[in-house]
Amino acid sequence: MTELEDAIARVRADVAQLHSELVRYGLIVWTGGNVSGRVPGADLFVIKPSGVSYDDLAPENMILCDLDGTVVPGSEGSDRSPSSDTAAHAYVYRHMPDVGGVVHTHSTYAVAWSARGEEIPCVITAMADEFGGPIPVGPFAIIGDDSIGRGIVETLRDHRSRGLLMQNHGPFTIGSSAKDAVKAAVMLEDVARTVHIARQAGPLIPIPQEAIDSLYNRYQNVYGQSTDDRR
Repeated sequence: MTELEDAIARVRADVAQLHSELVRYGLIVWTGGNVSGRVPGADLFVIKPSGVSYDDLAPENMILCDLDGTVVPGSEGSDRSPSSDTAAHAYVYRHMPDVGGVVHTHSTYAVAWSARGEEIPCVITAMADEFGGPIPVGPFAIIGDDSIGRGIVETLRDHRSRGLLMQNHGPFTIGSSAKDAVKAAVMLEDVARTVHIARQAGPLIPIPQEAIDSLYNRYQNVYGQSTDDRR
């Protein structure tokens, strides 16, 4: 096996396994949602097939695509159609070279915020730690082409947050790896739920910007044993 083949095999295994985390944390319904991972050292990424049950996902049916979102001919799984969000993921990888993973979920509270087109305010320390501020809202975009990808890049390019709410659609998260992006998706739903519940009980108390900056810096650069442990 060549070095590239080995890298592809590792990403296939990671992406297949990480979909089970979306189920574990209740972030998806039926076959909705998707995880993708960039293949290190190559202009390629791996994403799940469209409309396949999560119970049936396995490394061999993950789909290998180039950064235009085109399925690589003759690769394992190439007889299946890739996720309907493939063009969006491809656009992110093309325009954000540091991104190693992209996740889309249909998690309940995050989708509810997106249905209102309302950003999630940064009012809890865990949110300052993980996202460095509010969760922004991206524009309404039609599924199927790269419109969603453009919205993700335009919204997150100059933002510390690793997640956003595409208006009337739901959350997307990015990360240094597929696992990192999945963690961001889990944390995004957690803060969406907590802040929603808090707001039902009374006014939210803002965290001063200097405190948000301090919390974010500590968590990203000091907390834990390594970058992987922090994320």
